[in-house]
Amino acid sequence: MPSPPRGLEKSIEFIRSNIHIQPRLALVLGSGLGDLAETFTGSTILDTRTIPHYPISTIEGHKGKLVFATYASLPLVAFQGRLHFYESNDLEAVLYPVRIAKALGVETLIVTNAAGGINPDYQPGDLMLLADQINLTGEEVFEKSDQRKVGNSIYDKSLIELIQTISRNKSIPLWVGIYGGVKGPSYETAAEVQMVGKLGGDAVGMSTVLETSLASALGMRVAGVSCITNKATGISPHKLSHDEVTVAANRAKKDFARLILGIIEELAREEA
Repeated sequence: MPSPPRGLEKSIEFIRSNIHIQPRLALVLGSGLGDLAETFTGSTILDTRTIPHYPISTIEGHKGKLVFATYASLPLVAFQGRLHFYESNDLEAVLYPVRIAKALGVETLIVTNAAGGINPDYQPGDLMLLADQINLTGEEVFEKSDQRKVGNSIYDKSLIELIQTISRNKSIPLWVGIYGGVKGPSYETAAEVQMVGKLGGDAVGMSTVLETSLASALGMRVAGVSCITNKATGISPHKLSHDEVTVAANRAKKDFARLILGIIEELAREEA
């Protein structure tokens, strides 16, 4: 089991000295989805470049900011962007935001990402609620304090049911499927996409599976939402690009924001 990264305490000390809330919910906002955090008023925004020892993302669409706010009476932190494994080849750098969230007292983690659709029914701009995941990164998260019982899903069943109810009540189309996480940075080949599909994956991306594994191991309630930004290689007749990902994410932003804000509102009611 790897030790927590050096410098984590310094990061936490800096963050606590600059915020005035104790977040109970954390949002990880993936490619093209970070603008949601800017809808929160009265927020405190920390640039990750100012936080001691915090790993820096280099990917377009990942702003590298921590937004602390209270929405619907629920204190939260939104991570605008994430560091992918392929950027640093450092597992603990990828897990750093989850460790930050846990140390700050976060109890629930909602992870979002951009993903390629493998399920032929999925179209760019669709949203998929993660029911489970397939970790194809070759990396594993081991925690001595692992609170997740063997055989249990990483994703909290009560949260899945809550989010499905919210999507129905707000008339937001929402698939429920399995996410396959790969290392990247290159897009998957057609053969690799076929492999993930045969393993049961409905969508594939380059993030999420390591973060959610740690969060679950640390006892957090975990939920995940993918924005289907393209049809995966071999399913789409077109060459994939990051621009395509951003365009589809922009198309999905309205429903995505309504869904995530609805989740926060319901979680706030649970705690009231």
